[in-house]
Amino acid sequence: MTDAKAIPGFEERFAETKACRLRYFVGGQADGDPVVLVHGLGGCAANWVDMAPLLAESRRVLVPELPGHGLSTPLPAVPNLGVFADRIALVAEREQALPAAFVGHSLGAVVALRLALRRPGDVSALVLAAAAGISSTSRRARYGLRILGIIGPRRLVAPWANSVAGSPFLRYAVFGHWGAADPMIMSPEAVDGFLEGTRLTSDSVSAARAVVTDDVRFELGELRCPTLILWGARDNQLPLVDGFEFARRLDAPLRVIADCGHLLIGERPGVCAEAIENFLAEASLATPT
Repeated sequence: MTDAKAIPGFEERFAETKACRLRYFVGGQADGDPVVLVHGLGGCAANWVDMAPLLAESRRVLVPELPGHGLSTPLPAVPNLGVFADRIALVAEREQALPAAFVGHSLGAVVALRLALRRPGDVSALVLAAAAGISSTSRRARYGLRILGIIGPRRLVAPWANSVAGSPFLRYAVFGHWGAADPMIMSPEAVDGFLEGTRLTSDSVSAARAVVTDDVRFELGELRCPTLILWGARDNQLPLVDGFEFARRLDAPLRVIADCGHLLIGERPGVCAEAIENFLAEASLATPT
């Protein structure tokens, strides 16, 4: 066992998939409608530490860690994000949780979107939270992700990881501008949860290379499941205009969360969970039986 953080009330499990061992967490109501939460680049299951328990009050919740992230082992090659989508599907299939609603944050949103396009019968609804796939394919994003891969997020955060949650200065230094509109509104657990991803991630470079080449815009017309676009009003990493473009191309509702940046799932977990619950309830009522 490791000292890796868990999600309160959730059971840690591992699954052997092709060329990769995945860690994931299961919690919530055994007979509830399933929802799968997919974290972003350099993240891990603990990114959802505040939001997963809220959704688990009425649903069965799966929180996998992408290959090369958290305690999931890397894949030997990541030619595209479809290989991530396939592994997440295998975990949900193993847990007999398909079809399920999928909620993806940033990179995780594109992975969930790829899964919905590859296996439409397995995705009952989709929530794209601060989704990559548009601005993330720009030349600026390519350079930024390349530099991040060279420097290494673990090297950047390691010296003060255990002190960030208790220090306003370090909160702003680590999360200010790019991540959170106001790092002080994040709970200590959320702060530690996002830092956990940078501490444990073994291969974010392969995922970064894949996401900058994955422009999903021209395939969005093929999506058939109900979809909600969720965005922070003050996202400086993936701008709100991307949210409007997703909403327009998918003819989907856009919910903008005020005073939030890119890490909206940790900044306003209660508001995000409420928006997701309301959307899933409406999607369920609209689905023919």
